[in-house]
Amino acid sequence: MSTLRPTRTSAAVAAALALTLSLTACGASTDEDTGSTPPQQETTMAPEETDAMEGGDMSAVMPMGTGDPFADARTAAQHMPGTAATLAAGFSAALEIPGEVDSEAAALRATMTALLQEHVYLAGIAVATGYTTGLDSAEFEAAAATLDENSVALADAVGSLAGDEQRETFLGLWREHIGYFVDYAAAAKEGDDAGREAALESLQGYTQDAGAFFEEVSGGELPAGDIAASLEMHVSTLSAAIDDLAAGSPEAYASLREAAGHVGEGAAVIAGGLATATEMSGDPADEAATLRADLTALLQEHVYLAGVAVFTAYTTEGGTESEAFTAAAEVLDANTVALADAVGSLAGPEQREAFLGLWREHIGYFVDYAVAVSTGDEEAADMALMELDSYRGEAGAFFEEISGGELPADAVAEGLAMHVQTLAGAIDSLNAALVQGS
Repeated sequence: MSTLRPTRTSAAVAAALALTLSLTACGASTDEDTGSTPPQQETTMAPEETDAMEGGDMSAVMPMGTGDPFADARTAAQHMPGTAATLAAGFSAALEIPGEVDSEAAALRATMTALLQEHVYLAGIAVATGYTTGLDSAEFEAAAATLDENSVALADAVGSLAGDEQRETFLGLWREHIGYFVDYAAAAKEGDDAGREAALESLQGYTQDAGAFFEEVSGGELPAGDIAASLEMHVSTLSAAIDDLAAGSPEAYASLREAAGHVGEGAAVIAGGLATATEMSGDPADEAATLRADLTALLQEHVYLAGVAVFTAYTTEGGTESEAFTAAAEVLDANTVALADAVGSLAGPEQREAFLGLWREHIGYFVDYAVAVSTGDEEAADMALMELDSYRGEAGAFFEEISGGELPADAVAEGLAMHVQTLAGAIDSLNAALVQGS
């Protein structure tokens, strides 16, 4: 059985990533654009908000949330596939990358990448919530409901290709396997080795059933054994992350990221088989399609890692001073360093350091905001939002300079407003559910 590893980015991907964060959350993706499900709430910006460019207008960064922290985190993350598609299209054209970034097959791969990665992060968040508040708590039920929305979206994607009957079959199988993971999580927390083994045995049976399912719906293009092997790796990596969460190990965050990283290759395999079986246009494995999928995974991961870090601060004794938060922040910072490396590969070492400082500073402002709202310090919360508003202008000027004017500063600042609004809204909802409601 081969080990799935996160795909390494090419030089073209590195160049694209250098500009990626300036465009995050430019708007919600649509089914037509990305094949992914739309965000759960509409975020329409008022004229005075869209006019706020380089700071000074607080309406441009006022938090937007629903009160459901898990749904809000997913809303923030779901802006990313559309951004990835836009970036991939622009850089594919500029750098003459072979393939078609907007083909049906490329869209399918990007969709499967986003949904499968999201499944891992939402599952991890649900388990962490269950361990914190109880597997019978309202908070766990809310986390599980958001995870189930991801399951429905996956089933919709499969059903759009294989038909309604196969959609229902897949949904039943997928929900069943999530139930086995919940059984495993409960047993792991209780130290019930027999229960863990029973859950793993059920998950092993699922991998075989799912393998047979995909072989059938793909007309043999996806051999059952290959799919089962890939899913076995999913089971082993996610169960390892659950073990770390149950033990309260600081390694849990890196383990969860590893589990999420493994599904990218699986998404590529599934997309390839289904694209061939349905005679889709394009090749999901060409360089342009790969660029789009890579950007989708990296951007979405940034949002979920940020959410996990705040969740950890709110649910761990010691908050931002705890060992657990330090570990979660280190995993998030690894993403920041990778992005700075990408900037440096495009603009040079000096600009790499400038980006690294800017991006770390902006993450610090989000931490300041999270601490302030949890302690009821409205003045500090407003100050953090003001700093984030100012950051938009600084980041805009930075990206305009390194792109030679291809990314106007005001457009960058406007795009970052949605990122601040949705992530701050998720922080507000986390605070209400996990701090004020505790």
